[in-house]
Amino acid sequence: MNGLTLEIVTYFLLATTLIITTLSIIQYVNNNRLKKYIDELELQKNKVIGAPIMTELSKVDLLAKNEVIENRVKGWQERFDNIKNKDIPSINDLLLEADFLFEKKKHKDIAKLIAQIEIKLYEARSRTEHILSEIQEITLSEEKNRQILTNLKASYRSLLQTFMDTKADYGDIANSIELQFENIERRFQDFENAMDENDYDEVSHIVRAIDEMIKHMHVVIEEVPSIVITTTIIIPKRIEEVLKTYESMKKKGFQLDFLNVEYNIEEIEKKVSNINDRVRVLNLEEVVFELKTFVEYFDNLFNDFEREKLIKKVFEENIIAFKTKMVRLNRVVNEFYDQLTLLKENYFLSEDELNLLDTLSNDLDNLNIDFKALSDTVKTKAFPYSKLSKELDALALKLSKIEGELEGIVSSLGSMKDDEARAKEQLNDINEFLRKSKYKMRQYKLPIVSNKYFIQLKEAQSAIKDVTVELDKKPIDIDVLNTRVDTARDLVLKLYNTSNEMVKTSMLAEMAIVYGNRYRSSKTKIEEGLNRAENLFLRGDYKRSLEIAINTIDIVEPSFYRHLLNLYEENENF
Repeated sequence: MNGLTLEIVTYFLLATTLIITTLSIIQYVNNNRLKKYIDELELQKNKVIGAPIMTELSKVDLLAKNEVIENRVKGWQERFDNIKNKDIPSINDLLLEADFLFEKKKHKDIAKLIAQIEIKLYEARSRTEHILSEIQEITLSEEKNRQILTNLKASYRSLLQTFMDTKADYGDIANSIELQFENIERRFQDFENAMDENDYDEVSHIVRAIDEMIKHMHVVIEEVPSIVITTTIIIPKRIEEVLKTYESMKKKGFQLDFLNVEYNIEEIEKKVSNINDRVRVLNLEEVVFELKTFVEYFDNLFNDFEREKLIKKVFEENIIAFKTKMVRLNRVVNEFYDQLTLLKENYFLSEDELNLLDTLSNDLDNLNIDFKALSDTVKTKAFPYSKLSKELDALALKLSKIEGELEGIVSSLGSMKDDEARAKEQLNDINEFLRKSKYKMRQYKLPIVSNKYFIQLKEAQSAIKDVTVELDKKPIDIDVLNTRVDTARDLVLKLYNTSNEMVKTSMLAEMAIVYGNRYRSSKTKIEEGLNRAENLFLRGDYKRSLEIAINTIDIVEPSFYRHLLNLYEENENF
C-alpha cells in the first residue's frame, strides 16, 4: 500500500514539473518574440527619417533655381521637420514606455501600447513617402523626361520620313502637315528651354503635348492618303457613274424618284466639301466613318438600280401571266353562270351556296377593276417597278383565292351530278339485292316464314320507293337523296342477311332431323328429342329446332355440328 502511494506521488511530481517547465518555455518564447517585435518597431521608426528622404531633399535643394521650386522645397522641408521633431519623438516616448512595461512583465498593457505605436508609425511613414514621391517628381524628372523625349523624337523622325517619301499622296493637305511638323519641332525646343530653367511643371505639360501631337500625326499620316483619294477620285467618280446610270434609266421609263438620288448627291457633295475643310486643319474626327458611309450609299444605290431592272423584267413576265389567268378565270366564271340556271332547275342549291356564288362574282368584278387600274398606272410610269410588283403580288393573292373558291364551288356542284348518277347505280344494286332475297325465300319453301322477314321486306320496298321519288323530283335535293339511298341500302342488306340466315338455319335444322332419324330406334331419349325438334321446325322456330336436334344427336355422335356444317357446304356446292 505504501509502495503504491509513493508511486502515485512520484508521477504527480513528475507531471507538475513537466507542466511548469513547459509553461516556462512558452513564457520565455513569448517574451523573446515580444522583445524582438519592440526592436523591430524601433528599426521602422528610424527608417521613417532615414537616408532616402534626406538624400532627395539634398538633391532638390540644388535644383531650386526659381521661386516656384524654392517654395516647394521649403514646404517639403517644413513637413519633414514636423515629422522628425514631433511625430518621431512621440513614437520614441511610446517605445520607451513599452520597454518599461516589458521589464515589469505587463504584457497585456504592452499589446495595447504596440497598437498605438503601429498606428503612429503608419501615419508618419505615409506622410514621409508622400513627401518623397513629390520630391522625386522633380529629382527624377530630367532623366525620365529625357528618355520619353528620346522615344518621341524617334517616332517623330519616322513619321516625317514616311511623309516625305509619300508627300504626293497627301495632295493639298501636305502644307498643313508640314506646318504641324514645324509645330512639333518648336515644342521640342520649348522642352529644352524649360529644362534649362528647371521649370519641371512646364516640362511635364510640354512632354504630354508632344506625345498627343505625335499620336495625332500617326493617325494623320496613316489616314489622309486614303481620305484624299476618296474625296478627290472615288466619290466624284461614283457620283458621275450614278448620275449617268440614273439619267439612262429614267429615259428607259424607270421611275426612280423614291430613291432621292439628286438630293442625296447634293447633300453628299456639301458634306465632302466640309470634310475637306476639316482635313485641311487636320481634324479627322469621324471623317473615315463618314466617307465609308458615302461609299456604301453609292454601292447600295447601284444595287437598287439593278434590283429595279430585275424587278421590271420579272414584273413584265408576271403581268402577262396574270392577264392570261384573268382571261381564263373570267371565261370559266361566265360559262359557269351560263349553266347556273340549268343547275338550279335540276338541283336544289342552299342559300349559303347561292351567297357564295354572289360573293365570288363580286370579288372577281373588283379584281378586274383593280387590275385595269394597275395596267393604267403602268402606262403612266408614275411609280417604280418595285411598288408595282408589290401591287401585282397582292392581286395575285386575290386571284388565287378566287380560283380556290371557284374550284370548290364547281367541285361541289359537279359532285351533284355524280351523286345523282351514283344514286341511280346504287338503286339498281339495291333492287338486285331485293330480288335475290325474294328468290332465296321462294327457292327454299319453308313451312312457315317469320313475320320479321315480311316487316323488313316492307321497310326495304318503302325505302326503295323513297329513292325513286327523290330521283323524280326537280330540283333534286342531293343531301336528301344521299340519305334515302343510304337508308334503302342498309334496309335491303338487312333483309338480304335475314333471308340468308333464315334459309340456312332451316336447312341445317331439317338436315339434322333427317340425319338423326337413323338413331331413333336406338334410344327413347333420341326419339323424343328429334320429335321436339320436328315440331319446332313445323312451327317455324328453326333456330330452336336446330339447337335441340344437334344436342340430341351429340348423345350418340359427339361433335355432330361440325359434321353437319360439312354436309351443308357439300349440299350448297352441289
